[in-house]
Amino acid sequence: MAKKVGILFGMEDTFPWEFINKVNELGKGEVIAEPVMIDKLEQGADYGYAVIIDRISQDVPFYRAYLKNAAVCGTYVINNPFWWSADEKFFNNALMSKIGVPLPKTVLLPSSDRPSETTETSFRNMKFPLDWEYIFDYVGFPCYMKPHDGGGWKNVYRCTDKEDLWQKLSETGELVMMVQEEIVFDDYYRVYCLGQKYVHIMPYEPRNPHHLRYATEHQTQGAQRKKLLKTITDLTLKMNKALGYDFNTVEFAVRDGIPYAIDFCNPAPDADRNSVGEENFAWIVEHAAKLAIEKANEYVPGKTNIAWGNFVKDGLGKK
Repeated sequence: MAKKVGILFGMEDTFPWEFINKVNELGKGEVIAEPVMIDKLEQGADYGYAVIIDRISQDVPFYRAYLKNAAVCGTYVINNPFWWSADEKFFNNALMSKIGVPLPKTVLLPSSDRPSETTETSFRNMKFPLDWEYIFDYVGFPCYMKPHDGGGWKNVYRCTDKEDLWQKLSETGELVMMVQEEIVFDDYYRVYCLGQKYVHIMPYEPRNPHHLRYATEHQTQGAQRKKLLKTITDLTLKMNKALGYDFNTVEFAVRDGIPYAIDFCNPAPDADRNSVGEENFAWIVEHAAKLAIEKANEYVPGKTNIAWGNFVKDGLGKK
């Protein structure tokens, strides 16, 4: 019987269908792909998928629960829905600071507005005012402020001084915000990483309109560029092995030859043909299909088939 690969997706309309076509081409009838279709979800029921690619559960909690149930039944879910539920960007930065990844200086701020169902006494462990002098001296200005668990460039602010930061912070409501040093970059890269082994480096210009962000070129040249790309490849693999993601992007801002990791919690990254361009699109379709087929061929019904990163595995290995 053919092993089945499903893809769970929402509004995106180029990657999912080409992924399905590519798996069906490369799987040669032994591995087949289709959109996941759900008409019921019974606890502990196995709906027959060896692998599911998740592109949407960050926006649909029901799908996240469906994927956790699938994982309990032995489906290899890309990405691990338990880890994705637990993960967020500030933790990512903290972990990377412990494994030697260059990072912008970063601090976390409590939300501007108190979370609903809390009162002033809910914050007796906080010291107010915060040590703003230390925070501003450490991060410096200009700086960037963004949600600690957000994505898609939503609610991202550039702050020029402390008054500007406080004003913008007041607009963020109950969001918990990270404040980061601005890295004035010479080069910027977005990097696909699949299966913690396949790496594809893309020049990227975050200041361009969305549809033109991949329409840029390397600024670093010659032997220096070769060395830089090797460093970026090594860092990308190290980071994704630590986090345990099988489908992720990492963004690096290069300043004075050093690639600083800016954003690396993107478990459902942009893979749309209209934004990433034909060459990058072909790569992500080919390698996503290849990875899905590899995992489908490793699938053993009833066996737990879930990936964890080194951070979790190292913790479990301690006696």
